[in-house]
Amino acid sequence: MKSILNMVLALVVAAGLSLNAAEAAEKREKFGVDKRSEVAKRVDFKPSTEKIRWKMVMPWSKGLLFYDVAVHFADSVRLASGGRLDIKPFSAGELVPAMQTFDAVSQGSAQVGHDWPGYWKGKNEAFVPLADVPFGLDPEGYNIWLYERGGLEMMQELYGRYNLVALPCGQTGQDMGLFSNKKATKMEDFKGLRVRTVGWYMDILNNLGASVSPLPGGEVYLALERGVIDAAEFSAPAMNYPMGFDEITKFVIEPGVHQPASQCAIFFNKEAYDKLPEDLKYIIDISAKETQLWSLNWINNLNSEAMNRFAKKVEIVQMDKETLQQFRKTTQEYTESLKAKNPDVKKILDSQEEFVKSFAPWREARGNVAPWPYEDYIKGKMAQ
Repeated sequence: MKSILNMVLALVVAAGLSLNAAEAAEKREKFGVDKRSEVAKRVDFKPSTEKIRWKMVMPWSKGLLFYDVAVHFADSVRLASGGRLDIKPFSAGELVPAMQTFDAVSQGSAQVGHDWPGYWKGKNEAFVPLADVPFGLDPEGYNIWLYERGGLEMMQELYGRYNLVALPCGQTGQDMGLFSNKKATKMEDFKGLRVRTVGWYMDILNNLGASVSPLPGGEVYLALERGVIDAAEFSAPAMNYPMGFDEITKFVIEPGVHQPASQCAIFFNKEAYDKLPEDLKYIIDISAKETQLWSLNWINNLNSEAMNRFAKKVEIVQMDKETLQQFRKTTQEYTESLKAKNPDVKKILDSQEEFVKSFAPWREARGNVAPWPYEDYIKGKMAQ
């Protein structure tokens, strides 16, 4: 009899908990909505049969992995469309010079372009934070900010002023630090250091007392070899390895604070894009997202092997904590000055910084479980 009573009581309690859970759920809206789901429920177009041929230009030579990222997008579109949209890639200089890619697509000489948005800072400084910010968003941060926090809309609004439609298309992760013949780990070591870099990091290093030159990638090796510069950075480890900087330098100064993530974009001439059948627009959108995912995984896998090879030739050194903090302070002062001059920069940076603040509690809560080797973790190496 007692066991039957216990069972009845248990059922009553369970029913009460279920009712309470249901009542609580009714008080809250569904947490998170996939907007595409609603669109996909009412497809009102049929697959197109028209065959379209487009040309894609870019600032990349065939030796750079960025070129492979651009080609991967074109291949994905061709496969998904069954060849109905065939985008032919042209490397830098084949149709237009590297730095004329933007204008060529804007004016309709080519229908598609691939880029690192920071190249167009001469048109508007706000293109730079769409590509990277020193001490700014990491790859995860860019993906969340772009797709969930309004970043994509800001990207499209800025490109749209130039008759272009843009999509994120290629996240290559954190850049390597400086290949150097001087072991610079403290702030005073950077004073007078002759460095090759570009973008906002160039101005930041100059403000710290370095002497910076934005040499093209093809000139960096010779400048290092001849002692014209002391140190240089150029993208991720997998990009650097074929360039051979480890043959003529002694150190790599880490981390790559100038570029915690490197974000690329694919952009289209607006008139050409608007004429596309609706199904091909979705194929372009999905192929760009697929390229975004693939590129980060592909290049970071290659980065690990590149770092293993570099470690055999050069000494990997880390800037000390105080130097990193000073770099961070100088970067903050510099970006605040840019905000004061350019409302577009302010809008984008404010949005990114708001995301960083709102994401901080989750970043903190999930800390200290970085996947280090077992031996390192039990010795106290826990954080990323």
